[in-house]
Amino acid sequence: MRRGTNVHALGGFNQTVVLDTIRRTRDGLSRVEIAQQTGLSAQTVSNVSRRLLDSGIIVEGGQQIKGVGKPRTILQLDPTGCFAIGVHIDPAVITYVMLDLDGRVVARSSTRTPSDVRPERVIDEMSESVENLIVSSAVERERILGVGIAAPGPVDLDRGVVLDPPLLEGWHVVALRNALAEATGLLVLLEKDVTAAAVAELWTSKAHERDDFMFFYYGTGVGVGLALGHEVVRGATKNSGDAGHIIVDPGGAVCSCGRRGCLGDAIMPKRLVELALERGVLAPTEREAPDVDGALVELAERAAAGDEGAARIFQNLAECVAVAVVTIANLLDLDRVVFGGPYWAPVSRLVMARLPDLINSSPALVTTHPVAIAESTAGDDVAAVGAACLVLDNVLSPRPSALLISG
Repeated sequence: MRRGTNVHALGGFNQTVVLDTIRRTRDGLSRVEIAQQTGLSAQTVSNVSRRLLDSGIIVEGGQQIKGVGKPRTILQLDPTGCFAIGVHIDPAVITYVMLDLDGRVVARSSTRTPSDVRPERVIDEMSESVENLIVSSAVERERILGVGIAAPGPVDLDRGVVLDPPLLEGWHVVALRNALAEATGLLVLLEKDVTAAAVAELWTSKAHERDDFMFFYYGTGVGVGLALGHEVVRGATKNSGDAGHIIVDPGGAVCSCGRRGCLGDAIMPKRLVELALERGVLAPTEREAPDVDGALVELAERAAAGDEGAARIFQNLAECVAVAVVTIANLLDLDRVVFGGPYWAPVSRLVMARLPDLINSSPALVTTHPVAIAESTAGDDVAAVGAACLVLDNVLSPRPSALLISG
C-alpha cells in the first residue's frame, strides 16, 4: 500500500498517491476510503480530489450508502482524461499505439522499418507517424502525456541514446529520445524493448497475478524481460534481458560470438526460414532475401498441415526455448513465463502446447513447483503498449524517490 503525506510541500506526490489508489480500484472509491487506504487526512484527500476532478482525470461516479450518515460520492478514473503514445522500433516494423488511462489501445498504426535505416530518416518518419496517430484519433493534443519508445538494445537510458543495436545497421550512438522530443514537442521516454514488454504485462495485470515472471520476447531478435517483486529488472546499465547467447544446442551452428548453439542464432525467425530453404521445406525465392514474415507464416501452415520437415523445425524451436526458460527460471527462481512479440503469433500454435511439458519435465529444472506458461494479452504490439505504459507510469504512479532533494 502506498502511503501519502500531509506536508503541504509534497502535494504533487499526494496527488499521484490518490490517483494511483483510484486507478487500481475498478469500481471507484469514496473520499473516506481513499483517506483510509493512503493515510492522508480527509482535508488533503478533498483538496487533491478537487484538483483531479477539475483536470478531468477523475469523475464522480454515483453514490454509495454505508451505514448511517449521508451517502458517499464515489470517485472513478476517467479513462479519456489523458492518453499516452507508445512506439516500438523493430528492425522489420515500427508500431505505434495510443493508450487511454485504463491501458486500452484506442488507436494504432504501423509502418515497415525503412530498408535504408539511417537514423535521421527513421526519426523523421516516426515524428510524422506520431502526428498522424494523434490526428486520426481525434484526441486533443493537450491530453497527450507523452511518447514512450521501445528500442532494441543496448541503450543508454540516462542519456536517451540507442547505442549500437546489432540488427539496426547504421545506428550508432543515436540520441533518439531528444531528437523525437524536439520533433514532436512532447515528453519522450526511452526503454529497451524487452523491458517495455514486461512493463506492459505489469501495468495491465490484475493485483499481484504477475509479480515475478520472465517475458520471452520473440521478434526479429530474441530477448527476455524480467520482473521481480512487481518491479521490472533493468540491471546496472539498464540493459538486462539479452538472452540471445544462452547456449541451447552445443552441437548447433557457430554463432557470431564464436560459440555454437546460441539461442538467438538458433531460433530467430530469419534463421528458421533459412533452415526451411536449406532443407527444401520451402521453395527458394527469386529475391536475394526472402520475405521473413510471409515465409514464416507459410512454414507454420505447412507444419500444421503435417509436413514433417516443417514440424521438425518448430519442434527444435520449442526445445531450444524450453532450455533457455529452464536456465533463467533456475537462476532467478521464477515460476511464470509470458510469451509474446511481433513474431510470436505465427509460431504460437505449434510450440505453446509443447512448452509446459518440455519445461516442467526437464531434469535441469530445480524450482520447487511447476513453471506456469501464458501468452501476452497485448499480442504483437506488446512492446509498443509497454512503451506507452511507461509514460502513464511515469506521470501517474507515486515515486517516493522524487521527494529527495538532490544537490
